[in-house]
Amino acid sequence: MATLLLALAVASTGLYAGFMLIFLTGIMPALARLGDREFVDAMRRINEYVPKPVFLVVFLGVVAFPVAAFFAPVDGRSDTQKWLVLAGLVCAVLNHLVTIGGNIPLNNALAASESTGEDPSAVRAAFEKRWNGLHLIRTVLITAAFGLLIAASLS
Repeated sequence: MATLLLALAVASTGLYAGFMLIFLTGIMPALARLGDREFVDAMRRINEYVPKPVFLVVFLGVVAFPVAAFFAPVDGRSDTQKWLVLAGLVCAVLNHLVTIGGNIPLNNALAASESTGEDPSAVRAAFEKRWNGLHLIRTVLITAAFGLLIAASLS
């Protein structure tokens, strides 16, 4: 059971890290080329569409599976494997804290600005740079979590 849980931790974290990396290296640079109104509208639509059930299962699995793998009894588990799983879990939790404390509030402010009729250039200025900075941090954290969990599965 512990091996399966660790495999699920690696898989869910890898999927999430890939999603974060695609946003960092592909989607956001492409959106940066849009005009202010188009950028703001595109991000609003993305933020409405992304938090669907499949995404939420992966998002929650990034924390749940490493927790389960850490606490699952394993005969002969090395201390190294245990600490690598824990370190991966810490990185995943930190990623989620950045998401919940930083990116989601920015997404919510972006959504709320739709009803106020704010100037798209001002909305973008309040959103884009900060969101991208936070996104870089969470991408690094979840990529580190993925690497640590892979290392745990190989130890």
